[in-house]
Amino acid sequence: MKAIGYYRNLPISDADALVDLTLPDPVPGEHDLLVEVRAVSVNPVDVKIRAGVAPEAGQPKVIGWDAAGVVRAVGRSVTLFQPGDRVWYAGSLKRPGTNSELHLVDERIAGRMPQTLDFAAAAALPLTTITAWELLFDRLGIQEGATAQGATLLVVGAAGGVGSILVQLARQLTGLTVIGTASRPETARWVGDLGAHHVIDHTRPLSEELRRIGFSGVDYIASLNQTDHHFDEIVASINPQGHVALIDDPGLLDFRKFKTKSVSLHWEFMFTRSMFSTPDQVRQHELLTRVASLIDAGVLRTTLAGNFGTVNVANLRRAHEWLETNRARGKIVLEGF
Repeated sequence: MKAIGYYRNLPISDADALVDLTLPDPVPGEHDLLVEVRAVSVNPVDVKIRAGVAPEAGQPKVIGWDAAGVVRAVGRSVTLFQPGDRVWYAGSLKRPGTNSELHLVDERIAGRMPQTLDFAAAAALPLTTITAWELLFDRLGIQEGATAQGATLLVVGAAGGVGSILVQLARQLTGLTVIGTASRPETARWVGDLGAHHVIDHTRPLSEELRRIGFSGVDYIASLNQTDHHFDEIVASINPQGHVALIDDPGLLDFRKFKTKSVSLHWEFMFTRSMFSTPDQVRQHELLTRVASLIDAGVLRTTLAGNFGTVNVANLRRAHEWLETNRARGKIVLEGF
């Protein structure tokens, strides 16, 4: 099968940062789906792994985690899917990635694709949707419905992949007042169109921007990027007994600054369930199934912002380069081999 990967950690500008590969077709294990990959999307984790995780000696490393495709074969214990099903998923860091014509995924972390989306639109969503859902409902403990009525959520970096679906989930499924941050007119419009009640500029102090729109603080903060840069403003902006969740990899921060406000701190890493084979990893199948129904009902929409064409080395390099600018909105997708 065709695949794209790397042998050495190199800057994306290097011609060998990503290379074409020909690999044996994978064989499904007990709980595996063998998926014919039709579309993939690119996430910050792809960039981090390519730049910093070395392959095993002499072996190529295939990355990429979001995928939408068609089940070609199943393992002997699979019960949730059958050949011919259209599926979407975000894979596992412990297995080869989705930048390949064929890919293996455990059925318990895959879902049936929304019927109303094509493969490209579907591939934009799984990793960021799982991250956003777990952050909102599992980590921050928000309840669906109007139980959070009157509470406020600040999403720092709301125009990115996770922010683009988190804003929708919070606005459509909870009673939260949703405040998103963006830095450019086009990204501010994007966040507003996705449902944020307010959009503020994260190039300015967050606490000042919140006061400008009439808020002295917020009850929940989702810090999705540049937590190092915004940390003191996050401390200043969170209400006493508030909750802060983050997904990025900040350097050493003085979390003691949260003590006087009794702030709860939460980490979200959507690969935890698959990495540790947790007993509840089927929750990711369940939430992808739920989100598919919400998309088909018109409650949520894809966060696809650009299709870079066929899955090949040139287009994948271009996608990595764009992500490294930290100016991307929504998700970039590649489709077909």
